[in-house]
This record gives sequence, structure tokens and C-alpha cells, in this order.
Amino acid sequence: MRYLDFKGERLPVIGMGTWHMGDDPNKRGGEIQALRYGLEHGSNLIDTAEMYGDGRSEELVGAAIKPYTREKLFLVSKFYPQNASIKRMKQSLTASLKRLQTDYLDLYLLHWRGQVPLKETITGLRQLQQAGKIRHWGVSNFDTADMLELFQETNGADVFANEDLYNLADRGVEYDLLPWQLKNGVPFIAYSPIAQGDSRGQQLTANPVIQKIAKAHQITSMQLLLAWTIRQPQLLAIPQTSQWKHMQANLAAADVTLTPAEIVQIDAAFPAPTKKRPLAII
Repeated sequence: MRYLDFKGERLPVIGMGTWHMGDDPNKRGGEIQALRYGLEHGSNLIDTAEMYGDGRSEELVGAAIKPYTREKLFLVSKFYPQNASIKRMKQSLTASLKRLQTDYLDLYLLHWRGQVPLKETITGLRQLQQAGKIRHWGVSNFDTADMLELFQETNGADVFANEDLYNLADRGVEYDLLPWQLKNGVPFIAYSPIAQGDSRGQQLTANPVIQKIAKAHQITSMQLLLAWTIRQPQLLAIPQTSQWKHMQANLAAADVTLTPAEIVQIDAAFPAPTKKRPLAII
């Protein structure tokens, strides 16, 4: 596993997403096995949210991490925008911590923007930090204009990370957001990094250029897509899988290095943005 220094935190370039996990009781054993495989093979970051399965994902994560030393894990969860006020945020966090069976989160994210002013949300997050309930705070589904507005608020520049959709089919953030975050020292967390479950993801894996380069590296097309996503500096990806074998394949992608010539070939097949695009969200 390859690691990055995210504002003093040593984190894996490939973490574990949990969207849609915990919904089917018949899959619970396999999902826990997949998460534990990741934890035991170098990926200590798990990303979840109160929205995922109305808390069932957090409960699953809580069960999966039970045998492990809490201080060695990096747990990320998110709260709804309607819970971004000081009072409701505290209530949301209390419920999330109970489901996760832990006393604190390593990173707490505003899932997307809503009607609560950023100033109040930042104040609430700082209070939770000072109370020892969260170690870091961040945002999700923020575009460049949102980040600029955040930085104008008092203590807004303390944001730990921004989590957005990013994969070969959704490259819009490369135009301005990724460069801005790199320049301003805000790490980027990429969700849906291989467009899995998306029809476009199937188109990506079936592309002759992708298949040719994957074959040259003796990896799958999905592994190549993941390796392509994490080529960016100060970026970690959180693919989701409910099977330990897929988890094994995901983690192996961290060791794949694409050549400049291969990146040129991929860019020719899937061009980088040449103008501003609306922020992609799923």
C-alpha cells in the first residue's frame, strides 16, 4: 500500500467506501469480511455517512472494526445538510458514534451544502473538535466557488479535506478544483473512483485503450481505472466493495504506476476538460 501525508496524517491512497453496504442482511458477513481484509492489508481508512442506509452502514462499520485498535483506524462519516446547525450536528454525531461504537471520529464531513450558513456549521464543527468528539472536519460535494466561500469564513481554511466524485468518466474537477485544492493544501477524497455500478463504468472497462494498458500491467481494467484516479497528488480514493477478493484487487491497484506515455493514451481516449463543467454528483 502507498501512503500520503494528509496534513500530518499518514493515510492510504486507497481507503474503503461503504455506500450501499449494510442494506442486505444476507450480505452482512461478506461485507464485514471485506472491510476486515482491507484493515489487515494496509487500508485503515473507512468512509461512511448517516445517510447510507439510514445508519445501517455505520452500524456495519461499527461491527467490522470491533476487534481492532481504535487509534490505528481513521474513521470518516458525514452529516446531512439539514443537520448542519450547531444543535442538530451534535445530535447527528452522537447518533453516528453510537452506531459506530466509538467515542470519536477522525474526520466529520458536511455531506453537501444546504440552507445552514457555513459560518454556523464551522462553529459547530470546531465545538465538536474542542470537545474531543472529532479530530478533523471537512466538506463533501463542494465545487471551487464553495471552497472559495468557505475560505472567506473565519477558520474556514482549517478544512481537512473535500470529498467529491472523480473518475475517468467525470474529470470536470481537473479544470479548476483539483489545482485549487493542491495549491491551498486541501486534500481531495475521490468517491466512485472507478464509476462502478454506472453504465459509463462499463464503457470505460470495455474501452480498447483501457484494456490494452491493463493487459500490459497484468491487471484488470477496473484496477487500471483506480490506478489512474490515484495518480493525482494529495488525493486518496474510496472505492466500495462487498467482497474481500474485490478488496484485494482494489488495494493492489495502489502499487500500479502508469507511464507518461500511457497517461497520454488515456487522455486521447478520454480528454481532460478544457472548460469549466458543473460539479458531478451522485
